[in-house]
Amino acid sequence: MTAPAERHTFVVVSNRLPVDRVIEPDGSARWQHSPGGLVTALEPVMQRMDGAWVGWAGQPDLDIEPFESDGISIVPVPLSREDVRLYYEGFSNDTLWPLYHDVIAHPQYHREWWDAYVRVNRRFADAAAATSEQGATVWVQDYQLQLVPKMLRETRPDLTIGFFNHIPFPPYGIYSQLPWRTQIIEGLLGADVIGFQRLADANNFSRAVRRLKGFPTRGSTIDVPLVDESPGVRAHGPIAGGKPFRTVIARQFPISIDALGFEELARRPDIQARAKEIREELGNPKKVILGVDRLDYTKGIGHRLKAFGELIADGRVEVEDVTLVQVASPSRERVEAYRQLRDEIELMVGRINGDYGHIGHAPISYHHTSYPREEMIALYLAADVMLVTALRDGMNLVAKEYAATRIDDDGVLVLSEFAGASDELKRALLINPHDIDGLKQTILRAIQMPRAERRTRMRSMRKRVFDHDVSKWSSDFLEVLMANGRKGGS
Repeated sequence: MTAPAERHTFVVVSNRLPVDRVIEPDGSARWQHSPGGLVTALEPVMQRMDGAWVGWAGQPDLDIEPFESDGISIVPVPLSREDVRLYYEGFSNDTLWPLYHDVIAHPQYHREWWDAYVRVNRRFADAAAATSEQGATVWVQDYQLQLVPKMLRETRPDLTIGFFNHIPFPPYGIYSQLPWRTQIIEGLLGADVIGFQRLADANNFSRAVRRLKGFPTRGSTIDVPLVDESPGVRAHGPIAGGKPFRTVIARQFPISIDALGFEELARRPDIQARAKEIREELGNPKKVILGVDRLDYTKGIGHRLKAFGELIADGRVEVEDVTLVQVASPSRERVEAYRQLRDEIELMVGRINGDYGHIGHAPISYHHTSYPREEMIALYLAADVMLVTALRDGMNLVAKEYAATRIDDDGVLVLSEFAGASDELKRALLINPHDIDGLKQTILRAIQMPRAERRTRMRSMRKRVFDHDVSKWSSDFLEVLMANGRKGGS
């Protein structure tokens, strides 16, 4: 690996870097690319545009120099253990995450967490500013870094700045509870374009801007007065009273997946063979139902377990005929709410299996682990029904991954209307996960659905996923960002 050039024309800023540090058995360290969709979407753009990625390496107290990996300049931002505890585990994941997910869990408000959030956001902003060429484009990612756009605009008004919020943005009645609500809004308004997963999220943000700042909004545009802006920003035009302003665009850009990459893996003979093995290991039930989630209280895992357990108790599902496979990957295990959730879910699984299982067969096959992508695709291929019961979700890419891998045009997707994916995958069976009786009826419908209807629905969903893949998402966002940034640049 060689040291990168000092300045770049395209810079991505996110909490995590697109590479993971792996320690070999001999104690040496190496870097490997993360398999996430964001990396897949932006890698070609970054290689083409002399790009750099600013982010945390994922390990506390690790201070390393910038380096190059697969044609991308990597600029690590160090975080101490205290930073991780206060900024990441505290404010990001115990204040913002529950608040932005409709207070499914109660958010905690601590001033020392907020102070750490400001301090760390400043560190990311400074790193991005130092990495950006004159007139560069900077794309900031997600809720951990909502103050970075304003900080960047104050120090580097020459930059074109975008922000994408990967999680929901809550209605004003919920958002207004945040003690630092105005500071967050001001931080985001430093961007030229602010992207959201759903139209409702963009509308929620615009309403918060009107309530807290009083700025005029027209559809997806917001007029931000330059009164508090740094010198050097060119105004888009005057607002009432003749004051200059710049236009911020806040609109939906629903994120997606590398659909072709998932399909190619699904066609591999070894992965198809593994899918058959999975069904055999489950005892070759007539139907396999699958749930794949991070172990998070927003995912509605308990709701689906309750519905499935009641179907067995009611005698409407026979344990020999239907198996529920639940993959719950570990998540934020240092946060108390997540430790409690794990205990609750594992207690439910144990009770249902204890009450209705028998030697050689358990109604629920539960796995608290993370699997490589190949194993996940084998699970998708093995599953007759995919259950996505999120109580609140910005998008839910698992739903799209399931559709992309169903190369036989078969399978049924049961999808929460509270997941962003429901706006696009309209031929899924949409459910309200809080309605347990309705969820039970929909699971039965999915199990019993005729093949012709399954294929018609899946073909429609697959077309949507392939027509609107992750590359289209990134290109759509950057096209709008470039246009609006040029209009208001210095």
